[in-house]
Amino acid sequence: MVILVVIINTLISLVLLYVAWRVWQLKQQLAYIADRLTADESCTNAALNKAPENIYLSQQNIYNLRQRNQALQMQIQQVRQIISLLLLGRQIWQRYFPKLELISGKRTVTK
Repeated sequence: MVILVVIINTLISLVLLYVAWRVWQLKQQLAYIADRLTADESCTNAALNKAPENIYLSQQNIYNLRQRNQALQMQIQQVRQIISLLLLGRQIWQRYFPKLELISGKRTVTK
């Protein structure tokens, strides 16, 4: 009878030892996961902590680009108007003075 009790106690001890070993492994895995989550949280916090300032700077840069773009658009419009006026002047010149040519700095009328 004593041998049976010793064998049962030994089996129970072995099962409990296995359970303890599995719990210890689970504890190690949970500690690793917790460390990773803490590191990720730290990185995320550092990135998001600067986000409002970065957003504000980006908005300022976009505003400045729009202002410069608007000024350039005005200049482009003025250049287009000048070119249109030059082309119109050329057409008028060709219409009213079609035979007047410039040869070596002297004006001559060809027939």
